[in-house]
Amino acid sequence: MNDTIIVFEGRSNSFPLEDDIIDITADMGYNNFSMTVYEYPLNNLTTNLTENSILPTQPTEGVVLMSITSVILGLLILATVIGNVFVIAAIFMDRNLQCVGNYLVLSLAVADLMVACLVMPLGAVYEVTQEWILGAALCDVWTAFDVLCCTASILHLLAIAIDRFWAVTQVDYVRKRSARHIGTMIFIVWTVAFVVSLAPIFGWKDPDFLKRVEQEKRCLVSQDVAYQVFATFSSFYVPLVLILILYFRIFREARKRIRHKPGNNVPKIKKKDKAKRSSALTATIPSCSEMTSFSNLNSQAASPDITSSTNGLTSKLTDISRMEVLPKKKRHTKESLEAKRERKAAKTLAIITGVFVICWLPFFVMALLMPLCSACEPSAVLFSFLLWLGYVNSMLNPIIYTIFSPDFRSAFTKMMCGEMKRQSYKR
Repeated sequence: MNDTIIVFEGRSNSFPLEDDIIDITADMGYNNFSMTVYEYPLNNLTTNLTENSILPTQPTEGVVLMSITSVILGLLILATVIGNVFVIAAIFMDRNLQCVGNYLVLSLAVADLMVACLVMPLGAVYEVTQEWILGAALCDVWTAFDVLCCTASILHLLAIAIDRFWAVTQVDYVRKRSARHIGTMIFIVWTVAFVVSLAPIFGWKDPDFLKRVEQEKRCLVSQDVAYQVFATFSSFYVPLVLILILYFRIFREARKRIRHKPGNNVPKIKKKDKAKRSSALTATIPSCSEMTSFSNLNSQAASPDITSSTNGLTSKLTDISRMEVLPKKKRHTKESLEAKRERKAAKTLAIITGVFVICWLPFFVMALLMPLCSACEPSAVLFSFLLWLGYVNSMLNPIIYTIFSPDFRSAFTKMMCGEMKRQSYKR
């Protein structure tokens, strides 16, 4: 039997060495430990063993990360719900907002509210647990609602762009626009969204769907190549191209109207004729504010004295307003105002299209590449980030599509101050 001295962090202990076997029980709570073995019969035999134990702080780090993720996603869901509820409540409670043009905004808010209530909560559970534990049937339902609500939200943006384009390019469109016309647009939007979302439930799935859900614990919409091409183009790529074209033409029309200048030979208008013309035109002005300033570009782009509530005026009123408000001696001031309005138009359209593209383009590029290129599948973190970036668009839509309207801003202020409730009681 040989004596062996074991040194643990500066402490020396003697243990008997028998049959060249050392039985040592170490405290695995230490992060690192070093063991040196000295055997007197041998010449300076030194063995250094360093071993990393499993950190007891790892479960704590997982809980902290899970908590942070839950709080962030919970705040996103709450903000999306509040924003869209505010829009819906404002339209129902404020008479100034109860016009045909705002039916599209109302339907958009309903679609975005469905995203917040039906899609984002289960998505948050999926993100926190890092696996799908709710079964294949609920995965089918969740992905169907995901595609339905997000597709409807995106197609509503296209419908709003079409409505604005007609309002800008057709002088009488706003006045002649009917609830049936807007209702048809809303019906088409939801029909396309239902067709795209229900196709996988009726069998348009990839063969690995059940394996992916039950074994890999991942819940994804059908990865069939044909379906993904159909779904991504119907839900995003075609609407994206049309939205960009429409808003470009809207901006071009806005710039043309802003820069339009009446002739130098201006006939004088008598006061009586002026009063008659003004009263007749006022009768044709809708009293309801539209979604943004681009719905009333026929009037607002040309005359600085006409507010956002005066929509659908004719070009004659535009020229008369120029002649009366901006005489020749104020030409420099008029050009300055035109430049400001043109910059405002460009800024507004940049915000509308920019937010939409930033939120959804990365996700749909990824969604199209995944079934086409197996080596292009992103990491779980990147996939989650791009998916939730798309969901964020439903939180931003209530801000983007109402903040440019004075009537919406006024309604929100009244709701937050409690004045809307008092007004409803008076009625």
